[in-house]
Amino acid sequence: MSFDIALSGIQAINNQLNTISNNIANSGTYGFKSGRANFSSMYAGTQPTGTEIGSLTQSIGLSGGVLNTGRSLDAAINGRGFFVSRDSTGAMLYSRVGIFSTDKSGYLVDSAGRKVQGYGVVPGSTTLGPMGDLKVPTGQIPAQASTKMDYVGNLSADWTVPPNAAFSPTDSLSYNMSKLSVVHDSLGAQHTVTQYFAKNAGGGINVHYTVDGGAPLGTTTTLTFNTSGQLTAPAAPVALALTAAGAAAALTVNLDYTGTTQFAGEATTTTNSADGYASGTFTGVELAGNGSLIAQYTNGQKQTVGTVALATFPDEGSLTAVNDTSWTTSNSSGAPLYFTPGSGMAGSLTTSALEQSNVDITSELVGLMTSQRNYQANSKVISTESAMLQSLMQAL
Repeated sequence: MSFDIALSGIQAINNQLNTISNNIANSGTYGFKSGRANFSSMYAGTQPTGTEIGSLTQSIGLSGGVLNTGRSLDAAINGRGFFVSRDSTGAMLYSRVGIFSTDKSGYLVDSAGRKVQGYGVVPGSTTLGPMGDLKVPTGQIPAQASTKMDYVGNLSADWTVPPNAAFSPTDSLSYNMSKLSVVHDSLGAQHTVTQYFAKNAGGGINVHYTVDGGAPLGTTTTLTFNTSGQLTAPAAPVALALTAAGAAAALTVNLDYTGTTQFAGEATTTTNSADGYASGTFTGVELAGNGSLIAQYTNGQKQTVGTVALATFPDEGSLTAVNDTSWTTSNSSGAPLYFTPGSGMAGSLTTSALEQSNVDITSELVGLMTSQRNYQANSKVISTESAMLQSLMQAL
């Protein structure tokens, strides 16, 4: 009986050594979660018969350190959750390794080439679409015509009325200051809009406009201010018809002066911008901290094309390991719950970083030495039992 008990101990220790050696071997593997072999005793009725490895515990809930990589498509999860990917058979796999790239078809894939799952973007809305494969548009985005301009500044109360009452863009004595803005037409061509500010006899400011250095537009805006220097009129944006020669379509831009003041001192400009942009070609993609997948284009535009999904489980420790860094669901783990990073029970993301292995080398080496001593002790039992039997046979 003692032979069998000692042999069961040796076999169990061999299994424990497999777990320890696997932990040590993967101490440098991104997203690896260490395992622990748990011993349990064996009985035949009330008679002890040895030991075995009763279970293997996965330390999935214990996070590893975070390593900064500087790569825009690397991400580490802070807290609970797993990245979700779909393999070629359609099976869903879950991993803590956030090494992503785009394949030749534009799909976001993980380090194993599996398609990353996330939420698409509904055009013209902030609502997330259904979860599925994330695809990055890699072509060219069309031009967007300007529809809005914003101008905010201080139009000095120290200005005097220009000596020449008749405005002319070529006569600097007919205005106090000019500011140039850039807008785009429906083909993405740039046009310059120049505003000429001239103080009037009533204390307000008359604003005249030209497009591409041409003749003044028929529109003139009068800005009025109260005794505190705050803008009182116009209360709504000014609609400017900026159609210019060569423009693809009529161009109307709403110019908003909200926030403009009239204080004494220097005239300053704090905001002078317009929406719209020229067409652009895809140059790359990056991952944001909220899980948004952001495509970048040569025209300087950045567009969100999707959001990476994270999965959580009622019992993540019961997930079935497919390999050392990926898991699949089991009956005990429960069904996955999907969230965007930082929402619900899912953790946030640290981009340009990766989660390291959670293996504690010191603890593993101590466990290795303990296993060695246990192995030697069980071997000693066998050798002692063998010596006793040999003595018995000689005595007979």
